[in-house]
Amino acid sequence: MGAVERETEEGVMATDFFWSYTDEPHASRRRQILSQYPQIRELFGPDPWAFLKITLVVLLQLWTATSLHNSSWLRILIVAYFFGSFLNHNLFLAIHELSHNLAFSTPVLNRWLGIFANLPIGVPMSVTFQKYHLEHHRFQGVDGIDMDIPSHTEAHVVTNILSKSIWVIFQLFFYAFRPLFLNPKPPGMWEFTNFVIQFGLDALMVYFWGWKALGYMILSTFVGGGMHPMAGHFISEHYIFNPDQETYSYYGPLNLMTWSVGYHNEHHDFPRIPGSKLYKVKEIAPEYYEDFMSYKSWSQVIYMYIMDRTVGPFSRMKRQLSKSGSTTKKNE
Repeated sequence: MGAVERETEEGVMATDFFWSYTDEPHASRRRQILSQYPQIRELFGPDPWAFLKITLVVLLQLWTATSLHNSSWLRILIVAYFFGSFLNHNLFLAIHELSHNLAFSTPVLNRWLGIFANLPIGVPMSVTFQKYHLEHHRFQGVDGIDMDIPSHTEAHVVTNILSKSIWVIFQLFFYAFRPLFLNPKPPGMWEFTNFVIQFGLDALMVYFWGWKALGYMILSTFVGGGMHPMAGHFISEHYIFNPDQETYSYYGPLNLMTWSVGYHNEHHDFPRIPGSKLYKVKEIAPEYYEDFMSYKSWSQVIYMYIMDRTVGPFSRMKRQLSKSGSTTKKNE
């Protein structure tokens, strides 16, 4: 793979993305692992506990929101950051799990559960997320398709410690609005359903418990996706700290609260395996993962991203889509 030169000794940030000369690595590694360890196929399929886990978190967060309807905004902010943020980020990653149909065998049931899991988040995103996230898997790093990659505008503006800090705080907004500008998709009936149910719930919260109840849910989403330990996975998954690697795993305790999204190499290798079983992939085929750079702290990843002057939004792998539909290097 090739990359724009970085004068790391002088702390100079790259002025272009890394460009790969090869297809994304996960499909080929999946074939290799399955040929050697066919028993991994036994891990495929839904998580039977997903519905219960999601229901408990949704009910707990809605109850918390109604309980805080007469609280001060300072107390609401504190509870949102130290409690609600963990619940809403858990639900965001539950929606990620459901985008791969890992709660039920029937896709439509996963979609309905995703809309339900969306409720405490406050903003409709479940259906739209699935559309773009599946493209992120199928076309990882492909220019103009993979909306997980920052835009050129972001990369040219976010160039120092201050701008990177602001970008991290507001990164959920970039994730939400980037596809609308770079790769817009016409909404369908499911998006409409997601919108109606979500805004219906929001209206009921305001009508019965006031704006503070809804404000708590929105704040939990916002702070949980910004300068927050759980939000470190946004950066840790694919931002390049090692030029020879484009996907990174995290093997820390927060996997217990994030549907094991930290096992990200394993997840991209086997997106049909639920998060609760991804650790078994590494146990069965350790030689495929033990030499990769990985993380034990998402907070440390955020700190590294902000403070390392050579790392920024350009620190992502890109590739071009060939006429045959496979991914190739830039201008190949």
